[in-house]
Amino acid sequence: MRALADPLGLKSVPMNNPLHRSRRNRMIGGVCGGIAAWLGWSPFLVRVLYVVVSVCSAAFPGILVYLILWILMPLEDHSSNA
Repeated sequence: MRALADPLGLKSVPMNNPLHRSRRNRMIGGVCGGIAAWLGWSPFLVRVLYVVVSVCSAAFPGILVYLILWILMPLEDHSSNA
């Protein structure tokens, strides 16, 4: 049985790719860039989705979540910056 193609072109999350803040794709702290790299998505898409969800949902404190992730997510190693 063939697997269906992903209509959005989004890749699955590789298990050997740890979640970390990005040094290359950062606007403020690299959180959305790191999440995008982890998911294999475009950093622009992750940022837009994050802003839309933060603005549209009163139960989702976007700024607080971003700050917590900024503190908890380790920064990308220099060696993986190539």
